[in-house]
Amino acid sequence: MTEPEDTFQLECPYCGAPQDLYVEADVRGTFVEDCDVCCQPWRVTVSVRGRSRSIDLRRDDGSE
Repeated sequence: MTEPEDTFQLECPYCGAPQDLYVEADVRGTFVEDCDVCCQPWRVTVSVRGRSRSIDLRRDDGSE
């Protein structure tokens, strides 16, 4: 069963589509994920501070 804190509500930095991204509890650092709508690559960075996690989502096409 997925815990609520493992699912993040995000907006694609390319097409703006709202999406839910599931990130397993032990994941930290950076990985690439494609948008479910426009298939563009995201650079997802997972940060942990204490018991809370945060997600930084950016384009992964070199445009930023």
